Amino acid sequence: MALTLYVDTARWRAHQQSVLQQFPGLVPVCKGNGYGFGHERLADEATRLGSDVLAVGTTYEAAQIKDYFSGDLLVLTPFRHGEEPVPLPDRAIRSVSSVEGVGGLVGARVVIEVMSSMKRHGVKPEDLPKLAAAIEDVRLEGFAIHLPLDRADGTDSVDEVIGWMDQLRAARLPLHTMFVSHLKPQEFARLQQQFPQTRFRARIGTQLWLGDHDATEYRGSVLDVTRVAKGDRFGYRQQKVASDGYLVVVAGGTSHGVGLESPKALHGMMPRAKGVARAGLATVNRNLAPYVWAGKQRWFAEPPHMQVSILFVPSEAPEPKVGEELVAHLRHTTTQYDRLVDR
Repeated sequence: MALTLYVDTARWRAHQQSVLQQFPGLVPVCKGNGYGFGHERLADEATRLGSDVLAVGTTYEAAQIKDYFSGDLLVLTPFRHGEEPVPLPDRAIRSVSSVEGVGGLVGARVVIEVMSSMKRHGVKPEDLPKLAAAIEDVRLEGFAIHLPLDRADGTDSVDEVIGWMDQLRAARLPLHTMFVSHLKPQEFARLQQQFPQTRFRARIGTQLWLGDHDATEYRGSVLDVTRVAKGDRFGYRQQKVASDGYLVVVAGGTSHGVGLESPKALHGMMPRAKGVARAGLATVNRNLAPYVWAGKQRWFAEPPHMQVSILFVPSEAPEPKVGEELVAHLRHTTTQYDRLVDR
């Protein structure tokens, strides 16, 4: 009995190919929990795609993945002086976001990140005059820019990249390769057309692995079902059942990421109103679970346990049976499955 990730493998891989066609030379990203699939699986998929570079989040991830992927490994987290040294092969490429960082990687392969409107990290325009000398001591693989997902001010992603390209060219820095993130296919094509001497490489994770939502599905096995009557006490805190129904124990708990949720950016009055409503229900221990039964998303009977969750299903709904599976709407990047099944 398990929390299972089912993958429609043919459909999933067809989507990967469609993204690859839209972004020739793309660099697959495998970081965190491997977008829910795990590092080993995504390393294998990147090899299947014919990728020569795989981007990872940290040096620790690079050390883990190096035995599963034979191509170059691009570490996205920028180098920092004083960081813990992690033994990596020569095929590892380090990101740097400062002139000082370049100076700390003499002889290494590096990609230099420029400061975008994300304002997260990157070299600034005023740093460019110092870079020309600094890059003489490293093996420069190219520059990179990480763009925001939304542009509330109406600015254009392509214009931002062009602005940096012009500044790099004015500083007489080499522009043979530019790594980009969060561009639409038509924007990517515009850049490649405008700068034919530069190879643009899109670093893509979410869109590549999770872009077709119907290619994957989580399901949790029903482990136990107990009929209860209004007023019965149950669970760790011995709360009372609000009405007749069933307590359903289903695979999937906090160790799987069930019940964990990342903060969301809310836009518009309706999403904000729903957020307020959810918060109000939570104050009276009413929390919607990710599991679906008989066409409806069900409520947690109490907070999820480490490896299982207990749901309340009202008596008017069909009684779940042990061994059946409930669809679970879970976020891939925060979920750890028990098993993965290709179908």
